[in-house]
Amino acid sequence: MKRRSALALLGAGLLARPSLAQATRTLVDSTGRKIMLPARIERVFVAGPPASVLAYTLVRDAMVGWVRTPSSAEKEFLAAPARNLPETGRLTGRGDTVSLERLVATKPDMVLDFGSTSDTFVSLANRVQEQTGIPYALIDGRFAATTASLKLAAEMLGRIERGAALAAYADAAFVQVQGVLARVPADKRPRVYLARGPEGLETGSRGSINTEIIERAGAVNVAQGLGGSGNISNASLEQIIAWQPDIVVTLDRGFFNGVATKPGWDQVRAVTDKRVYLAPTLPWGWIDAPPSLNRLIGLRWLLSIFYPAEANLDLKAETRKFYDLFYGVSVTDDQLARLLGGTAN
Repeated sequence: MKRRSALALLGAGLLARPSLAQATRTLVDSTGRKIMLPARIERVFVAGPPASVLAYTLVRDAMVGWVRTPSSAEKEFLAAPARNLPETGRLTGRGDTVSLERLVATKPDMVLDFGSTSDTFVSLANRVQEQTGIPYALIDGRFAATTASLKLAAEMLGRIERGAALAAYADAAFVQVQGVLARVPADKRPRVYLARGPEGLETGSRGSINTEIIERAGAVNVAQGLGGSGNISNASLEQIIAWQPDIVVTLDRGFFNGVATKPGWDQVRAVTDKRVYLAPTLPWGWIDAPPSLNRLIGLRWLLSIFYPAEANLDLKAETRKFYDLFYGVSVTDDQLARLLGGTAN
């Protein structure tokens, strides 16, 4: 960074720091970093897509903007006025688009990130915080940590009651999963392949953030160790045929619509048994895309697919409840039909 830019950022950072007269709080984020926050959070900058979902569900009235502008289809399932916030860009992950100057210009009270808490992200958070003076909180995005992370984020954002309500929903969802799995013997749980991309050949190996929801629902991810544990990798059709999954879950409508006629896929039992399922994607994906709180309704969707008798879910009612509580929108019958219709091939 050039000296002039560094000095400019330093000056901006000093301006961004809370004044000594302003009340502050010191909290500890998911990585153990101490964060000094203003007593009242009025402007939140989201670092990446998962944080966008977290901020929207907890404190949408304080969001500075979106990582990317929501599409018209996505806006239909988002509440006003948040749906029309400007695009501020992405600070973390692949394709980051935000300069520190642009970040400072939005005048946030804090930066919120939700996802990986690895050393790479800790280093980024420390660097941004040091150079701008803007508090930068890292919240654990692992699915298993959802309840605790919701409560911590809510405390930082000053929305404790709201966080408690959402955490209670998450707790109930995880308890329901355990109850269902207690009634399903291990040898009766489905072997599942997650098909990503238009060809369905991109998938997540066992333990990846993209497939942890499938594994949390008690299914066996057939792509064990593909490309290394916890990674997104490409599988060959020959491998998928050898794995013979009972169920294929896909995120891609093009693949879903055409899988039955794709050469070779008729050798996959899940295809011939018509057990290919298209995950809903609005306003965010129910499996990942991004891997955030949107997965909570996806967890119940998977239960209804994997164990319909044991789960005995009214998925329409569950969807209405989730969208009202988390997204602040009342889903119409037509919207429900578009969300849930055609999810089985």
